Amino acid sequence: MPVPDPTEQSLWRPMRLLQHAMDDDIGRLYTERGIDGLKPSFVMELLRLHARGPMTITELAASVERTHSALSQKVAAMRKAGLVTTTAGDDARSKKVVLTPKAEEIVGRLAAEWRATEAALVDLEAEIPYALSKVVVDVEKALRRKSFHDRIAEKLEADPDWR
Repeated sequence: MPVPDPTEQSLWRPMRLLQHAMDDDIGRLYTERGIDGLKPSFVMELLRLHARGPMTITELAASVERTHSALSQKVAAMRKAGLVTTTAGDDARSKKVVLTPKAEEIVGRLAAEWRATEAALVDLEAEIPYALSKVVVDVEKALRRKSFHDRIAEKLEADPDWR
């Protein structure tokens, strides 16, 4: 008899798939403009570096609210795509992330895409009865009342498989 697969039920999977599909549409815009090697997930960091100048991985991670480890991996991918380079930082342990000429050449288009995406999201939210941005704020408020950790731990207490 097959074992039940709990992953067949997921409240968040549709949200992840939706975001993936939207990112794919943004990526298609880059492809249509001949911007190779650019992933939508790189744009915030590239725009941040353009606006603020070279930063260490730690500084960049803090500015976009990501972990150092996650940003280090992303910087490696952006370096491979020819969008950033790294140079020695102020001390031997740090590296500064710097935009390449390739990135500098496209950063104006990236800023335009960011603005257009935000405007399209405003339009999209106007079409639906409950704005996703409001959902996020409401979920954050609920999690301040009781953390996600505590909510899951409470459910696990009642599950004999967890013991």
